[in-house]
Amino acid sequence: MNTKEWALIAYTILTQMSVGAFVVLGLAHTYALRKAGEKQANALSNRALLAIGPVLVLATLASLFHLGNPTNAYRAISNIGSSWLSREILLTLLFIGAGGVFAIMQWRQIGEFRVRQAIAVVAAIIGLGLVFSMAQVYQLRAEPAWDTAATPVLFFTTAFLLGALAVGVAFVATYTYLKSRVSSDELGQLSDLLRDTLRWIAVGSIVLLGVELVIIPLYVSTLATGGPTAIASVDKMIGDYGVVFALRLILGFIGAGLFGLFLYRSAVLNRQNVMITAVYAAFALVLVAEVLGRFLFYASQARIGL
Repeated sequence: MNTKEWALIAYTILTQMSVGAFVVLGLAHTYALRKAGEKQANALSNRALLAIGPVLVLATLASLFHLGNPTNAYRAISNIGSSWLSREILLTLLFIGAGGVFAIMQWRQIGEFRVRQAIAVVAAIIGLGLVFSMAQVYQLRAEPAWDTAATPVLFFTTAFLLGALAVGVAFVATYTYLKSRVSSDELGQLSDLLRDTLRWIAVGSIVLLGVELVIIPLYVSTLATGGPTAIASVDKMIGDYGVVFALRLILGFIGAGLFGLFLYRSAVLNRQNVMITAVYAAFALVLVAEVLGRFLFYASQARIGL
């Protein structure tokens, strides 16, 4: 692994998390609107929305380091008609633009609600297209470990798993910040919203973990029955990096599974301290697990003919 590949790990993980967080935040905001009204929904979600921007900008900066010369980055967008890499870069810029416009309008309450909602939907669609294009970049026949259906599935799983837990962390941080700044009635409404939202985030995390625990073994077993290059990738993944592979699964299971279950139970029983601890622990463990998984994605590379 070299600096360029670590930059790709940072770019792909942070970008996918940003997209997933934007989509999940939109769903959570819609739920909060129906349950408690616009004031409470905005109070809980607006700060979380603004947190997505810096993460996405950081991801974009990281992407520059995998180019031979970052000052020539603009050239990578010149083949939109034939290159998934060019489409990925274009969609990244469009997502930053549309998401940024929506965030400013939402924070400042500029324009009608339906206009802001339409911009948010467009930004979400662009974001989902971005994750898809990221996966298509790696659909290369010369790279059997990448050229599988598991690549887009796991990219989207990373987006929504990390995105959902990131939203949970942002909601908890917002609630903690507002505790001493709002009335007891408003705090009670925010507490109910937080508990309900975290309950659904916990359920989603457990489901997405289940998807990963099905896809990853199928992916490895499929490669193991493939050609010599595919088998070489498996040897790297569970041989050379066997400890990393095991740790990735264990941390993911503890983070999204066990702490996801703790999060759900504490939300149902309204045990606020346990709930807050669970969401922070789940996010931290799953983030490490996904970084390790992306490390294996690049480290197990084996090209046909080499």
